[in-house]
Order: sequence, then C-alpha cells, then structure tokens
Amino acid sequence: MRTIRLASEDDFDGWRNAARGLAMERVPADQVIWQVGDEASDLFCSEPEAPPAVSTLRVSREFVTLASQAALHAEPERFSLLYTLLTRIVENPLVLRDRADRQFRRAEEWAQNVRRDIHKMHAFVRFREIEEEDGGKRFIAWYEPEHHILRHNAEFFLGRFANMRWSILTPRGTLHWDCASLQEGPPATRADAPAGDPVEETWKAYYSAIFNPARLMTRAMLKEMPRKYWKNMPETALVPSLIAGARKRELGMIEQAQAAPARNGAAALDLLREEAACCRRCPLWQPATQTVFGEGPREAEVMIVGEQPGDQEDQAGRPFVGPAGQIFDRAMAEAGVAREGLYITNAVKHFKYEARGKQRIHARPNAGEIEACRWWVDQERAIVRPKLVLAMGATAARSLLGRAVTISKERGRPIPLADGALCWVTVHPSYILRLPDEERAAAEYRHFVEDIGQAMASLRALPVQPAPATV
Repeated sequence: MRTIRLASEDDFDGWRNAARGLAMERVPADQVIWQVGDEASDLFCSEPEAPPAVSTLRVSREFVTLASQAALHAEPERFSLLYTLLTRIVENPLVLRDRADRQFRRAEEWAQNVRRDIHKMHAFVRFREIEEEDGGKRFIAWYEPEHHILRHNAEFFLGRFANMRWSILTPRGTLHWDCASLQEGPPATRADAPAGDPVEETWKAYYSAIFNPARLMTRAMLKEMPRKYWKNMPETALVPSLIAGARKRELGMIEQAQAAPARNGAAALDLLREEAACCRRCPLWQPATQTVFGEGPREAEVMIVGEQPGDQEDQAGRPFVGPAGQIFDRAMAEAGVAREGLYITNAVKHFKYEARGKQRIHARPNAGEIEACRWWVDQERAIVRPKLVLAMGATAARSLLGRAVTISKERGRPIPLADGALCWVTVHPSYILRLPDEERAAAEYRHFVEDIGQAMASLRALPVQPAPATV
C-alpha cells in the first residue's frame, strides 16, 4: 500500500505530480492512500512517502481542468477518485467522452459545485470597515465557503481590492492583505468578524435605488443567491420589502404604457427591453450571450411569437436572423406580408443549448422556463396590443395559451385570447429545416405559407374599429 501526503486540502499540484508518477509505475488505485497534511492515515499502510518523480505522462487538457476544479471539492474521496479516473484514461482516453460513466459524472459534478462556490464567493463577500490601532482602516469580511476555494479566490480579491487593506475570514482559513503582501492564517469563527459599520446604511440606500423588478426572488433567483448567504449581506434585510414593491412597480409601468398615447408606447417598450436585459427569472441567462427581446413597431397589428433565440440570434441580439429567420422571411414574402410591419418576439428570451464541441445545439425550453418568461410576452402584448398573434411552435403556443399544445390539433383555426386578439398556431420554421426528406419539407413549407395566409385573412375580416377621438 502506498501513502501520498499532500500539503493541504487544495494541493492540486502535489496531487498531480504524485499521480503522474504513480500512473507511470502502473500502481493500482486501490493501492494508494491520499493523506492531507498531518491527518491520520490507515493503520495498515506504509509511512507517508514523498511523491514519485514527475514523469512525462501526458493527458488531455480537458482532464487537467476537470481535476483541478474537482480537487477543491470538500469530498474526502476526491483525490482517490481522480487518480482512479486518471489510470483509466491512460488505458482508454475515450473515457472522457463517455458522459454516462459514473466516475466521470461524479468528478464533473464536483467541478461544477466548485465553480458555483467560486462564483458565489465573488458575489457574496461583504467587507466591513474597522479602525486599527495605528489609526488606519482595514476591511474585514466573514464568509463560509462550501469547498476549499479560499486560496483559489485570492487572486480575484487582490485584483479587485489591491489598494485597500483587507482580511477574509472563513472556517477553512483566512487571508490578510496589507497592500504589499498576502498572508494566510488559521481558520476563524463568526465571532472574529465585526458586526457592522456606518457605510452599510449608504450601501442599503444605494441597493434600494438600483433594485431591479426583473430580479424577483423566484425559485431560480433563490438558486442563484441562496438564503444561507443572506446573513452575511446587509442588503438582504431589505429584500422582502423590495420584493413586495417590485411587482407593484412593474404593473404600474405597464398600466401607464397602456393608458399613454401611442407615441409613448415605443418608450414603454424601450423601458421593458432594458428591464428584460437584466432578467434572472430562470437560469437560462447564465450561459446565454444576451437577452434577445422583441422588435418591431409599437402599433403593429400582428405579433409573431417564436420559441426561443437560436445561436445566431443569441450573438446578434435580434430575433429571427438565422437559418429559421430566412425561412420565415421567405414565407412572409410569399404570403404578401412585410416584416417591417410585424412585431416579432420569442416565448423565451434566452438561448437554451447543449454544447457539443464548438457547436451550440438548440435545446427545448421546459415548462418552468416558458412560464418564467411568459411575463415578458404578456407585457409586450399589453403595450403593442396586436389584433392577431401568430404562435410558431409548441413553446410559443404554450406561452400564449397557458397549456400544452399539439400543433396538428390547433393549427388552421383562430383561437380567441383573453384580450380580444386572435391567436393562430403553426409550426416553427426550424421544424421545416430539420425535416430530412426534401419533398416533405417542401410540402410542410407550403402548409406554413398557407397558415400565414389564413391568419392574415382573418385579420382583414375583423370589423374596423373607429379611431379614438382627439381633443
């Protein structure tokens, strides 16, 4: 039995050097015990030994990145599992391509948890100002990381707060910066941190002023900022009252837009677009490049609702500019409809995808994501007030009708909406693109154009409403 002693819980370099040598010697994973610092080891194993000499063993950069992140996890078995995975990769490099492999999935989950913990420490550390004996100022923060990320995050805080003296206290260790050198210290307790400082009142006033109604405390938002972090953040005491007022602010904005003359409607849409740019109602904002909001004239009689942005829309920030958009434009032209007169949007405002190498493959939004984004579509409709809404695809239909929809059952007929508009359901242009058979794709395209024509005919058949009187 071989025992390898690592210097600390986050000693990835020590693990990597030892693992390389052991793998080159073909030492089985069950014959290695990984010991951190002076912790007790197995009574029946040999004395801890120095890591084997570094070898020329080469593995993919993907595995090194995965292992460097997973090694910071709090799971005691992490070093053992990572070495087991390494020995398997040496024998079969394709292990890293097997997403169903139990050990690989576990390591990937650890790495994901560590990345999330790193992000949360960046976001939720709050410094409090204290006066030191020499009359100088020091800023002290208390934080409770889930994993061994303190030293990993040191560079971030050095770059962000290089010109002030600060300390970060955690149960896993401490960091102290004096504007010249960084020192490490032993673990701390909550009692070692100061209770508050006068700057907090100013910060709370600022936070109240910038609180965004789009960032309501939905389930997704709670996942982003769990309640366990609230006790260390002075502004979170304000959250309940801010949430109560946020919905009122949003509804007030929409009511004003509905009551305002048409010339102010464009301004209301611009304001809504700015709010949506900060939307955190579901997790889709995290991997997406940006929010892709609707576009078109405020007074449009026809609103087009697609499913979600694609890869090109995500990069451009505009709806229907990719391959599906080209099909859409061609079909509209054949139906005699000018795109410039339409208000075009999507049921979901962020691109949901699966990464496959360098490609980003479209993934269908789930019911929770559709419901979270439905609020924005409802407000777009409230401002634009279209007479006709064309829902392209099952996601769009579900957003508008509030229920799961089968396209084949609903297409070809008008469905009245609560606000008096007519909803027509048809396929999404991307569906036509995905059809492998050319004849079937051509037939489906013709059907798509017919759906557009029928919908536009129903609009022309509506009684003409008299223009509002002016004074």
